[in-house]
Amino acid sequence: MIPYGRQHITDRDVDAVVEVLRSPFLTQGPAVPLFEAELTAYTGAAHAVAANSATSALHIAYRALGLGEGDSLWTSPNTFVATANAALYCGAKVDFVDIDPLSYNMSVEALAEKLSRAEKNGSLPKIVSVVHFAGQSCDMAGIAELADKYGFYVVEDASHAIGATYGNVPVGRCAYSSICVFSFHPVKIITTAEGGAATTNDPDLAEKMRLLRSHGVTRERALMRDKPDDQWYYEQVDLGFNYRMTDIQAALGVSQMARLDEYVAKRHDILRLYSETLKGLPLILPHQPDGQRSALHLYPVQIAEGATRGRREVFDLLRADGVGVNVHYIPVHTQPYYRDFGFKVGDYPEAEAYYSRAISLPMFPQLTDEDIAVVTGALEKHLAS
Repeated sequence: MIPYGRQHITDRDVDAVVEVLRSPFLTQGPAVPLFEAELTAYTGAAHAVAANSATSALHIAYRALGLGEGDSLWTSPNTFVATANAALYCGAKVDFVDIDPLSYNMSVEALAEKLSRAEKNGSLPKIVSVVHFAGQSCDMAGIAELADKYGFYVVEDASHAIGATYGNVPVGRCAYSSICVFSFHPVKIITTAEGGAATTNDPDLAEKMRLLRSHGVTRERALMRDKPDDQWYYEQVDLGFNYRMTDIQAALGVSQMARLDEYVAKRHDILRLYSETLKGLPLILPHQPDGQRSALHLYPVQIAEGATRGRREVFDLLRADGVGVNVHYIPVHTQPYYRDFGFKVGDYPEAEAYYSRAISLPMFPQLTDEDIAVVTGALEKHLAS
């Protein structure tokens, strides 16, 4: 079975992890700050805060921005449930904004219309968490313009998008947002096994996120209420969490960062092969807008209307042929848990229409030309008229 995604671990990665295992520090040692320094150097952001998952990073990002009871967060329905769930952890309400049918990202037009209505009834969001689906950046300039007009914070859920650019600027620089969050799950662009990080240019937000990821406990005298001279002294100054990344994970991340650009370039080579081979089939291929470079975490295609077979049949046939396709994503508002809040099928028609036709093809740097020929050959066999 050719999977839709797979990590790539080299001997260098193994050596980096073993070096930590043989060191005095398995956690809270030097590897995490080193990984954070790699992230700031790559993205150009002033600060990076590593966490044990992107979900944790989203949670502390929302908390650092003051999201709580009585507030609301808006996000895309075309995402994994974690983007929305992290707002519920804060006690906030969640709402959604439909996607653009070309980019599969949050529609700036739909957002503008919803904000105009919300301003009239006093229900503007505190945060809009935009999702760079499949590694393709949202229209951040358009979203930032609306943020200035309506006064909400912008968080980038860039779980798919490390290595991407928007206007030749790396995603993660936070040029149009308060905080940007990355994921390093094994199927993402680079991996720390489980892991995530938040970048920001605001030193106060960075300090707050560092505090929240480690129980709300500090040894920094400037943050303490009492300031005894005892060397063992620490204070809990907020209610935080145990969201720390280990040095083992961070060492793997440092090693993987050295190959990030190589990985993204290889994904673009695969994109070109797919585009050339599949262009004659009844498929809607991902759009690549000018002025952006996707990290290509996913390669989602849609079965076009009028195709001889529907999505479910094509999916099953490809799996039977050894092609491990997947579907990203079931719209969050249609999940049973979110339907209990009053959301229903039909609320966000563009996201639902995309989902009804979508299949994610295998996309990872170690795909061979032979693998790609298997994938495209299977699609040709099942979709050629």
